[in-house]
Amino acid sequence: MLVAMLAIGSLAALFGLILGYAAIRFRVDSDPVADKIDTILPQTQCGQCGFAGCRPYAEAIAAGEADINQCPPGGDTTIQSLADLLGRDPKPLNDEHGVHREKMIAIIDEQTCIGCTLCIQSCTVDAILGAAKPMHTVIESEWTGCELCLPPCPVDCIRMEPLKTNISSWKWPLPEPRGSSATGLPTQQV
Repeated sequence: MLVAMLAIGSLAALFGLILGYAAIRFRVDSDPVADKIDTILPQTQCGQCGFAGCRPYAEAIAAGEADINQCPPGGDTTIQSLADLLGRDPKPLNDEHGVHREKMIAIIDEQTCIGCTLCIQSCTVDAILGAAKPMHTVIESEWTGCELCLPPCPVDCIRMEPLKTNISSWKWPLPEPRGSSATGLPTQQV
């Protein structure tokens, strides 16, 4: 009887150690599908999708709580990439969340700026540099295009200008849909 109890106790301890090691060694810190979705999203952290940022939106898509067409900054390219990843049909952008526009950069008119710091407080990615009273400026490399700084500005000293395309920001244009030309008119099949 004592030998049987020692054998069972030894096996239980051994299996406990093996399971403990496996739990540590093969642990998954986050949802891998949400991670893949998050890498596709534009990382503007603008909240236009109805979530606090891109990561919460990615988690909601992975959990089936949000649709793939709620990201205006990403536009059709992001929707198509999400549809391909998840094996779904692409949908047009949901108008309730906004419209897709080309990326713009915020320019702060330093002559008009009163140094209130409301734009700095609203910036989710710390792309605006300045302090109370001194002039403010936008760090272009950090800017995401979210436009969250526009509404709180009391003197409307922030304007949006098209982002200049350079070698690091240029992207290949999307291919045209089959059967259409650059004019948008259907091409004639030969």
